[in-house]
Amino acid sequence: MKFGKSICVLNVGGTRYAFTREVIKDFPLRRVSRLHACATEKEVLELCDDYDRDQNEFFFDRHSQVFMFIMLYLRSGKLRFVPGVCELSFYTEMLYWGLESVHLDSCCQKRLDDRMSEIGIDTISEMDVGVSGDDSQSSGEQVHETALTGRAKWLEKMRKTFEEPNSSILAQLLASVSVIFVLVSMIMLCASTLPDWDTAKRNIVEEHRTVEAVCIGWFTAECTIRFLVARSKCEFLRQPLNIIDVIAITPYYVTMALAQAGVPDAGLGVAGVVLRVLRMMRVFWLMKLARHFLGLQTLGLTLTRCYREMVMLMVFVFVAMAIYSALAQLLEHGLDLGTQNPDFASIPASAWWVIISMTTVGYGDVYPVTVGGRVLGGMCVVSGIVLLALPITFIYHSFVQCYQELKLRSARYARNLSVELLQ
Repeated sequence: MKFGKSICVLNVGGTRYAFTREVIKDFPLRRVSRLHACATEKEVLELCDDYDRDQNEFFFDRHSQVFMFIMLYLRSGKLRFVPGVCELSFYTEMLYWGLESVHLDSCCQKRLDDRMSEIGIDTISEMDVGVSGDDSQSSGEQVHETALTGRAKWLEKMRKTFEEPNSSILAQLLASVSVIFVLVSMIMLCASTLPDWDTAKRNIVEEHRTVEAVCIGWFTAECTIRFLVARSKCEFLRQPLNIIDVIAITPYYVTMALAQAGVPDAGLGVAGVVLRVLRMMRVFWLMKLARHFLGLQTLGLTLTRCYREMVMLMVFVFVAMAIYSALAQLLEHGLDLGTQNPDFASIPASAWWVIISMTTVGYGDVYPVTVGGRVLGGMCVVSGIVLLALPITFIYHSFVQCYQELKLRSARYARNLSVELLQ
C-alpha cells in the first residue's frame, strides 16, 4: 500500500501509537509488520479491524493494556501477565499478535499451565483468536529471531537442545544417547559388585576402563556445554539436577587422582574407604533420567512444591514415634515386672519397632510380649495409618496438578516437533 504519510498510527483499544514507516516495516510483531506489504485496502482489513486512509491510522479492537505489556516486552525482553487480567485472555491476545507461551517468564508459564489444566484444555486454537496457524508460527519465529540475534541466538538454540529433550529432533537424539550412557554406566556399576567380577575384571580390565572413560567423558562434555550455554551460571549451579550431575561425575576424577597418587583400589585405610564410597556415588547418574521421563519430573516437582506437607508428615511421625517408643520401653522393660523384653531395653531401640509398626511394615524381628505392650502396638498401628493419611491428600492433588502441567508442556513441545518434521 502506498502510505499517504510517513507516520503510521496504531490504535489498539483506544490507545494510539505512532511509528514511522521504516519501524512498521521491521516491527517485531508479524501482524503489524505485514501491514507494510499490503497492496490493497482489503488486505489491510484482513490484518486489522478498520483503517483510516486520511489519518493513516490502523484500528485494532483488542485489549489495550495487554498490548502495552507486549510493547514493554519488545523493549525489555520480559513478558508477564497483566494484573487483574485472566491468564487465558492474556494468552489469547498473545496469539493474536504472534507470541507464544515460550515468550512468557517461567513463573507466568506455570500460571498459564495451571489455568489450562484446571479447565482441562491442552491448548488454545489459533482459530479462536482470528489468526491462522501459519501467521502465528511465523510471527512467533520473527519475534524470537528479533530478540535473539547472532551469538545469543545460537546459544539459545544450544540451550534448548540440551535442556529440553522434546524441543527438536537433535535434542531427542542427544537425550537418547544420554539415556544409553546412563544405562551402560549403571550396568557396569551393578556388575562390579558381583562376586565373580574381580576374576572377570582381570581379563577385561582395559575394556572396562574404556567404557567407563567414554561414559564419564560424555557426561562431562554434556554438563560443561550446558553450563556454558546457560542463561545464568549462578542459577545453573543452584538447580538440583545439575548438582547431582556434578556429584556423579566428580568421584571418577577423584578416583583417578587417588590412583595417580598410589592409593590402591582396595586400600584398607581411610583413603580406600573414601574411594569406594565415591565410586558408589555414581548411582546418582540415574537421577539424570529425570530430564527425559515425565514420571520422574512429576515426582521431583511434587516434592519441591509439597515440602511443607512433607515436613508436616515428618513432624507427625517423629512426635508419635517419640511418644510410643517411650511408652513401649516403659511397658516392656522399664516396669521390671519379671517379663523384661531385651528388644525394648532403650527408647532408641523401641523407636525402631514404632516406626516399622506405624508404617505397617512389621518385620517381626521386634515385637511386644506383655499385654500392655500389645495394646500399645495396636494403637500405634492405627494411629500410624491415620497420621500418614492426613497429608497424603494434599500431596496427591499436587502430584496430579504437576503431572497435568508437565504433560501440557510436553504436548506443546510435541506439536512444535511435529511442525518441524512436516517442514
